[in-house]
Amino acid sequence: MFDRLRKHLPGKWGDVPTTVPVLRLQGAIGMASPLRPGLSLATAAPLIDKLFAFDGPAVALVVNSPGGSPVQSRLIHDRIRQLAGEKKKEVLVFVEDVAASGGYMLALAGDEIIADESSIVGSIGVVSASFGFAEAIARLGIERRVHTAGENKAILDPFRPEREEDVRHLKAIQQEVHESFIALVRRRRGDVLSETPDLFSGLFWTGTTSRDLGLVDRIGDIRSVLRERFGESVRMRLIGAPRSLFARRQGVGVEIGAGLAQGWADEAIGALEQRALWARFGL
Repeated sequence: MFDRLRKHLPGKWGDVPTTVPVLRLQGAIGMASPLRPGLSLATAAPLIDKLFAFDGPAVALVVNSPGGSPVQSRLIHDRIRQLAGEKKKEVLVFVEDVAASGGYMLALAGDEIIADESSIVGSIGVVSASFGFAEAIARLGIERRVHTAGENKAILDPFRPEREEDVRHLKAIQQEVHESFIALVRRRRGDVLSETPDLFSGLFWTGTTSRDLGLVDRIGDIRSVLRERFGESVRMRLIGAPRSLFARRQGVGVEIGAGLAQGWADEAIGALEQRALWARFGL
């Protein structure tokens, strides 16, 4: 309200500094648990809407994610690009520690991508990981009983020997998802990419090398870049979700007895999975 009134004042009193709203997209994508909502379109959409509701020429995203669900990554990316077109705003993306795999897909929503020189960027690929317990349960004398309607309903069961045809089917799906990811990278970055044989192999690089490859546009940090772009008096407004007392307590409040124990067990497993994602990039 005060800034609106200032616009009508004469001279320097009427100078209104530019406000750039900033939204952090942090964490593994689509990996929710009973005690942790995770990063998904459902959790991000209200914040993205608030981000683009601000007056001004640009919005800023701070991305720090090792990846996760390719579907949720694409949905978040698409929502950002849709609103950027509707609101006619420039999207500036700032990479922190890592923007890899699905995290890099989020970064692709930017009209300009700025990374720290030591950021980890890339990992343009698809991975599926599990364990095989068939020999272990055989040694323990455990018989696995699985009954299905549909001969392929239980493919890739970790408690049964791996079948070659199951692996071929999984790899065919991965190839489709990978090709879709590559197409998005080329569509968003094609004019600046320096394609090499390793670019879409799943490898990742530092921010400096990523700039040379065309995966990011420049090296920098959010404060310096925004002051350079919009002046020394630029304001940054962090967009966050409102947290009521109920919202802060419901993670524990709705879990009772065995449900609470299950919630903590799911949380522990989810934390290990996310820790493994971050660890792939030395973090």
